[in-house]
Amino acid sequence: MLRSSSFSPARPRRFDRYTSADALAVVLYLGLPLALVFLPVDRLAWLTRDPLLGSYLLNLVLYAAVFVAAIVAARRYVVRDARILATRPLFTLGILPLLLVAMLIVTAIVVALSGGVQISVNQSGLEDMTAHVPWWLTAPLLVLVGPFVEEYIFRHLMIGKLSQYLNRWACYAASVVLFASLHIAGREAITVQALAPYLGLGFVLVFAYAWTANNLMFSYSLHALKNLLSVVLMYTVDISSLTS
Repeated sequence: MLRSSSFSPARPRRFDRYTSADALAVVLYLGLPLALVFLPVDRLAWLTRDPLLGSYLLNLVLYAAVFVAAIVAARRYVVRDARILATRPLFTLGILPLLLVAMLIVTAIVVALSGGVQISVNQSGLEDMTAHVPWWLTAPLLVLVGPFVEEYIFRHLMIGKLSQYLNRWACYAASVVLFASLHIAGREAITVQALAPYLGLGFVLVFAYAWTANNLMFSYSLHALKNLLSVVLMYTVDISSLTS
């Protein structure tokens, strides 16, 4: 149940144990990018003609595979949590923009405390992508597919299910740190300044998930809304520093 009268985390609901479908989704999420290291994808003609567009399409296909696996694994929770949100549509639609503003404020504070804005490799890559990939092709990955995959991995699995075995506050911390780290891992040095934007984002997403009694669809909606704003800014005023 959503709680509007308290800003403390709601009492979490019971979850099933990890399933083979969960394991498959995680293996795909971690394994498919690693597989590209050993596959001669750079020899594909369509990839060499336009590397940025080809790389994006390849990432879209990989994420789509994880997305399907995650949807199948979490289908019961997706239906349950969507029904819960549907019982309070005005509250849900009203609180999402407020949390989005809170997310931007928290992120700005964390970035300022870390020493200021640092353009990460991930952010620079997104800037370059806007010049080669049309918005209607970018939006499915950044607004629909990516946020669900990340909320499933970092909130549903790392908090909802893992908290059955570990202290939930430890799960909250792990979710924030790993979520931020994997956004820059393999691209640049992991520093507090590089992590700062993603730490702020992860903190608010964890809060939203916990505050709504581990509602996957609520944190997904907030994440998707934030990325939608980022896509609009990237293609209109060329600001990509808010994109995750």
